[in-house]
Amino acid sequence: MELYSVIETLCRAYGPSGDEAEVRAVIENLARPFADDIFTDTLGNLIVHKRGEGQKILFTAHMDSIGFIVTHIEEQGYLRCGRLGGISPKETVFTPVRFKNGVRGIFLKEEKAEFEKLKLDECFFDIGVKSREEAAAMVQVGDTAVYDGPTFCSRSKVISPYLDNRVSCAVLLLALEKLEQSMYDLYFAFTVQEEVGLRGAKTAAYGIAPEWGISVDVTDTDDTPGSEKSGTVQLGKGAAIKIMDRSIICHPEVVQRLEQAAKATGISFQREIMRDGGTDAGAVHTTQLGVRTGGISIPCRYIHTPVETVDLKDVDACVNLILEFVKM
Repeated sequence: MELYSVIETLCRAYGPSGDEAEVRAVIENLARPFADDIFTDTLGNLIVHKRGEGQKILFTAHMDSIGFIVTHIEEQGYLRCGRLGGISPKETVFTPVRFKNGVRGIFLKEEKAEFEKLKLDECFFDIGVKSREEAAAMVQVGDTAVYDGPTFCSRSKVISPYLDNRVSCAVLLLALEKLEQSMYDLYFAFTVQEEVGLRGAKTAAYGIAPEWGISVDVTDTDDTPGSEKSGTVQLGKGAAIKIMDRSIICHPEVVQRLEQAAKATGISFQREIMRDGGTDAGAVHTTQLGVRTGGISIPCRYIHTPVETVDLKDVDACVNLILEFVKM
């Protein structure tokens, strides 16, 4: 599999929290040639199993994305919406959107709404109709929508909506493809509903009961003008080995093993502390009697906007770090 092509394919797949069927089907098709077993659990997690005789290692990457859900259709055909996950109206306003059935529109603010204090209740979708009846023939209350932006490369940088967290799904898929026989019993879980509360990872980890857990996700960077220092890593400096985020303080044994694997093989890495936000690791590490859990993170600028940005060199480093970790 070619890395950028996989990322682009996954970013275009439809999969807001609660409606992950399309992106799950794409991942299953790509993962099946490398799986000993593959199944979907009741909540919707896609579980890929590579059999081994040793301890269980669970790798997770959430496949859901943030999105919108229609709550009201107004008399003139405009749509009001709620959020699925962490959407900031002022970072999203004037963005094209698409619905699962192919309807397209624009996310806009009311004319007199103040940009700096913008609330979701002051925003709406314009899908190009003139009445409630026209709109209702195209979209229903409860329908979801996602950003409708392009995916493209600028040198080694990839810019796209939903790199959080499709890029990590690509990392797991590339690791699966390159994986040689391991002494560990390996599970790769592509989880649902992370953006609304780490829900899928809780179910997947409970069912698998691993001894070790590694959650792969994006993380904030600290390398743009006026940075608020919410992250500790930079684009292009390698894989980020998680120390903690708001959902977890990583198990020191996992951190140590990841750093040893990187140093022994010359993989570029940096230490990550994310002050705002959590990951699937938060659900995995508290499962049953506890799981030794850590994280491998991909530095990402502009998280939860339509122009998330990662560096392919960092993505490749994360793939290699997974492959070295399972050799230890």
